[in-house]
Amino acid sequence: MNFEEMKAWYDGYHLKKDISILSPKSVVSSLLNQEYSNYWTSTETYESLKVYIDMNFDGLKDDIIKLLAKERVTVNPGKFQNDMTTFKSKDDVFTLLVHLGYLGYDKEARKVYIPNNEVVDSFVNSIEESHWGSVSESLKNSIDLLEATYTCNINLVAEFIEKAHLETSILQYNDENALAYTIYLAYIMARNDYTMVREFPSGKGFADVIFIPRYDKPAMIIELKYDKDADTAIKQIKEKKYFFGLEHYLDNLLLVGINYNKDTKKHSCIIEKYQNR
Repeated sequence: MNFEEMKAWYDGYHLKKDISILSPKSVVSSLLNQEYSNYWTSTETYESLKVYIDMNFDGLKDDIIKLLAKERVTVNPGKFQNDMTTFKSKDDVFTLLVHLGYLGYDKEARKVYIPNNEVVDSFVNSIEESHWGSVSESLKNSIDLLEATYTCNINLVAEFIEKAHLETSILQYNDENALAYTIYLAYIMARNDYTMVREFPSGKGFADVIFIPRYDKPAMIIELKYDKDADTAIKQIKEKKYFFGLEHYLDNLLLVGINYNKDTKKHSCIIEKYQNR
């Protein structure tokens, strides 16, 4: 089995900067079954994860969205009471999730993060069964969004992205960076087939989001605009040659432009297949 793919699924627990550990039970299960999958769902902590993320501490929901969008969140672990019942803040919840293995912890930066695809899968499953409204719906729509992108169904893509316009404090759309959070969440099911890279250095600048396939899937360049238009996003991809660095994927590359209009609250989308001239 592919070692890099194994790392994407089960790596992420760091003892030192140069030493990381893959989750041993999951690696063994993956080898025995010859399949990369989530092998945590049979443990009792899976059910407890749903309980913890449903706790209504101020900012907990927003921070979990940040974590799913591959951001890191600052945590104060010093207040934790070393039990699984005393919770007074979101810091207590996140510290427990570090102990349970659902989050990694960067000691120097004092930040937590989701370490790998297996744990992302556990968070997604828990949220889908929780009362998270539009967040749950967006995660459930993710596979359909990916298929709509492959078939260049721009109206359906725009509709799904619009549904992922989450009503949370961190996602009040006022810049292209905030829109990138939504893109990560809306396409979260793509993590099994892609490496997603923000601000990818390419051509004459930085592409907003690049989807680099690990399997036989189309590569994708997604450019985000705010109060402009999707056509401008496509033109920028071409003019700044964001496809440089993706030479191995030019025969199967999608250019995706997405725009959010602040006044109408609408998203628009244009998708083109790269023409290698």
